[in-house]
Amino acid sequence: MRKMISVDDARNLISEHCMGLGAERVELLAGLGGVLFDDVFSAIDMPGFAQSAMDGYALNWSGYGGSGALTVVGEMAAGASEELPKPAPNQAIRIFTGAPLPEGLDTVVMQEKVKLEGDQLFIEDAGLLRGKNVRPVGSEIKQGDLALGKGTQLTPAGIGFLASLGITHVNICKRPRVAVIVTGNELQKPGNPLGFGQVYESNSQMLQAAVMDLRFPCPELYYAKDDLGELAAVIERAAEHHDVVLLTGGVSVGDYDFVVQASTQVGVEGVFHKIKQKPGKPIFFGHRTSNQTGQSTVIFGLPGNPGSVMTCFYLYVRPALVKMSGMPTAIGPVSAQFNDSYSKPIGMTHFLKGVYDRELGGNSLPSVSLLGAQESYRLSSFSVANCLIEIPEDRSEIAAGTSVIVHVFG
Repeated sequence: MRKMISVDDARNLISEHCMGLGAERVELLAGLGGVLFDDVFSAIDMPGFAQSAMDGYALNWSGYGGSGALTVVGEMAAGASEELPKPAPNQAIRIFTGAPLPEGLDTVVMQEKVKLEGDQLFIEDAGLLRGKNVRPVGSEIKQGDLALGKGTQLTPAGIGFLASLGITHVNICKRPRVAVIVTGNELQKPGNPLGFGQVYESNSQMLQAAVMDLRFPCPELYYAKDDLGELAAVIERAAEHHDVVLLTGGVSVGDYDFVVQASTQVGVEGVFHKIKQKPGKPIFFGHRTSNQTGQSTVIFGLPGNPGSVMTCFYLYVRPALVKMSGMPTAIGPVSAQFNDSYSKPIGMTHFLKGVYDRELGGNSLPSVSLLGAQESYRLSSFSVANCLIEIPEDRSEIAAGTSVIVHVFG
C-alpha cells in the first residue's frame, strides 16, 4: 500500500479500480438520472396518424383552392373513437389540437383566422399553405428509428419521450450500492441530548445526501464504536452487500483510529493511505473481493472532520461513483481569476472553499472568491460554497488577480 501520495496519483489510482457494474432493468420512472446501457429504438411511428397542431378547421387544400367558402360538416376531437366519413373537397371539419385529420384532409387553419357564418367557413389567412398546422405521421420519430442512444442520461424529458413511445422498462447502467459507516464514541444522533464530550453526528446524513444528489438510492447506514473487532465486523458486513463503502472517522494514526487495521483484517487490499493535501490528508482507499460471492467492493476511509469529508467526497468519491454508474463525466477543473490572496507552505495541495462566479471578469475569466471558516471542522462556509479552489503543492503565494484552478460542484 502506498503512503502519502500526490493528489494526481490518488485520482489515477481510484479511477483504475472503479469500473462499470453492468446493466439492470428498471421501470422507466425508476431510471431517472440513470444512463442507458444500450440503444432504445421506437416500435411505433410517432405520431401514428396525421395530427392537428392547432384548434381550428381541417380542409383539403386542393378542394379549397385558396379562396371561397367551405361547408363545416363535422367535428373531430383528440381521442375520438370513430372516424368521420371522408369529406367532400369543398367541406371542412372542426378540429382540435392532437386530433387525427379525417381522410382526405391535409391542412388546418387556426380558429383565430376564420369567419364562420352558420355552417359556412371563410378563411382569413393569407399565409395558409398546404400542410400547415399538421403534424405528419412519424414527424417525431419513425418506427425502427433510434430514440435514445446508449450512454444517454435519462432526464425528465427523456422519460416522457420514451413513455410517449409506449416504453415501460429500460436497461440502465447499474448504479453502485453505497454504504456509509460512521465511527466514533463521541458521536450522538441528532434529537438526543448531548452528554459530556459528545457532538452531534452529521457526516452520515451529509454523505447520504451527497450520494442521493447523484440520483442514487439512499445509502444504507451503519454505526461502529471505536473498537477494532466491532469495526472489522461492520466493514465485512457492509462490503458483502454493497459496491462502495464509505467510512468516516478513525482513519488517522491515533490510538483509536482502527479503519485501516480493521479493513486489512477483513481482506481489504489497501491501495493508498494519506494524500498530500489539506484538508483531508488522512484518507484511505482500498478494494475487497468477497470469498462468498466474488463481488468486488471499493472502500473509502474518509476523515472525521465534516469539511474534510466533503472535500474528499467531491474530489474522489463522486468521480468514482460517476464512472461506476456510466454517467457522463463532469466538466473538469476550470480556470478562474482569484479575487483574494493566499499563502501556504510548499509541499501540500490546499483545497479552499469558495464561490465561483461565471460572469467574466476583467481578464476574460470567470472569478472566484475565498470564503471564511476554512478549518476542516467547520461546515458553515461549505454550506454556501459552490466550488473548491485548488492551490498546487509547489505554490506558496497566490496573489489577487492570479488565475487558479477551480473544481465546481454547485
